[in-house]
Amino acid sequence: MRKLLVILGTPIDNVTMAEALQRIGRFVSIGRQSGKWHQIATVNADFIVKALGDPALQRILQKVDMATADGMPLVWGARRLGVPVQGRVTGVDLVPAIAKMAAEKGLSIYLLGAAPGVAQRTSDILVEQYPNLKIAGVAAPSRSAVDNQDPSIIDACKAANPDILLVAFGNPRQEKWIDMNGDALGIPVMIGVGGTFDFITGVTTRAPQWMQSCGLEWLHRLCHEPRRLWKRYAADLVGFGYFFLLQWWAMRKGRNSIANSEISEVILTGEPTVLSVQGRLDISNQHSFMATAHKTLGTEPFLIVDLADVEFLDSAAIGSLVALTKQARDAGGNVWLTNVPSPIERILSLLRLEQFFEICEDLESALANRRAATEGLSI
Repeated sequence: MRKLLVILGTPIDNVTMAEALQRIGRFVSIGRQSGKWHQIATVNADFIVKALGDPALQRILQKVDMATADGMPLVWGARRLGVPVQGRVTGVDLVPAIAKMAAEKGLSIYLLGAAPGVAQRTSDILVEQYPNLKIAGVAAPSRSAVDNQDPSIIDACKAANPDILLVAFGNPRQEKWIDMNGDALGIPVMIGVGGTFDFITGVTTRAPQWMQSCGLEWLHRLCHEPRRLWKRYAADLVGFGYFFLLQWWAMRKGRNSIANSEISEVILTGEPTVLSVQGRLDISNQHSFMATAHKTLGTEPFLIVDLADVEFLDSAAIGSLVALTKQARDAGGNVWLTNVPSPIERILSLLRLEQFFEICEDLESALANRRAATEGLSI
């Protein structure tokens, strides 16, 4: 089951590096068998702040197949929300780890983006480290070629037929490019890696390990590139800090206002399964809810979650609903939320998720939508 938490409208996968690599390997197998492509993002505070002002980017981040916590502000933020992540999975660490895995499993990688010569140098370094690594191709298209959707970029990637495509166009350009061209490319796994190639080649110097461990990597970069980065970091500090405080305060008020309670399952005779949440659903009790919902979606890709009696959902619980909705939609179905109390509606709105979920006013309308969707699926 996918473990997600939501920070300022962006779902973040609570995974270790080993779990992320395992999932990427599974995505490649699924992609080769079914033709399905998967998008992965390594998310930092800058991503989230940009997404708050860019609905298209936020929509992409809400539907990607995996989004890892790249920056320490996300780790700290998750901890303050009471839903700590297992650790950072940064693009700079993930790419070499993917190269190692690919070399061991015989998978191929295509490196796309960065400044001229950087991707090729990255390829040379990775092959030197992992001699069995298969590099399917390397390309550094110009910014105008990317922005103008030059078809030769897609043609070259498709001809190389890699298992994994690493795209270094920078955020949000790389996320939007993958989302726009994913169907045409059909590559099993596509990952936006930002400036990772620059770090691997030494074009950009990474902070010492002690600064990484203390969450001071941003300070190291700011000292090396003050003119380029100070405005970005200032905007991130203000934007992330302000909206995070709003989420933290809303979650804190909800958590402190109610007592512990349980989750119950309601089966309506002659109707599809409806899961009813009573009281609070949070990181302490979400597993049983997820297990039941996951089992239901394994039988049919439709689920109704009745929130009439819910009093509190924490960030992990909301992440569970996002994960279940993603699972259902990937299988051609859907999840409907119904009878959503006003306080929960306000939190979903604060987290920019009111458009992601399909919310029904009452159970009857949810059942009607479910029947219509079932009939449409069977036609």
